[in-house]
Amino acid sequence: MDSRSDGDLLIELRREPAAIGVLYERHASAVFRYLARRVGVESAEDLLGDVFVAALTARKRVFLHPSRSALPWLYGIAANVLRAHLRRRSHAIPTADVDVMDWDAVDARLDATARSTELRWALQALTPTERELMLLVAWEGLTVAEAASALHLRPVTARSRLHRARLRAQVALDNLPAREGDCHEA
Repeated sequence: MDSRSDGDLLIELRREPAAIGVLYERHASAVFRYLARRVGVESAEDLLGDVFVAALTARKRVFLHPSRSALPWLYGIAANVLRAHLRRRSHAIPTADVDVMDWDAVDARLDATARSTELRWALQALTPTERELMLLVAWEGLTVAEAASALHLRPVTARSRLHRARLRAQVALDNLPAREGDCHEA
């Protein structure tokens, strides 16, 4: 196992392309899960290589996040690869449309099989940026500052948007239409 930090690898990557291999070994599974939750396993398998090829191409422009983690940078590249993929697949599908999400992964990750309708309802109430920000923090485990970096936002802006997203999601859940079969007795 390579003992160099992500930060050291990102700095080295600027002059030594082989450092991408260590980053791939370290972060490919996280990037794959990020992709799979958005476009499914099959497409994610195809796109994973594209993310690291794009990272290699962009290595001279790498921005080192204060956390010194490579994940915010890689998730930002993955988001760009996803947008390009979705544009190629169909111009009718918005880039952050909640319907391209892998809902089986959502349910499994959150152990919310019984609440998947509510979860979808809450996420659909968010803007695409709010949704992506919330998912990067809740699903991918990034800090708000790291998610901000991945989305090219200022950390203060990201914190504000995440707060609004959480409030909007809660309002959506509070106003969820009653489902057939639900009975609420007093």
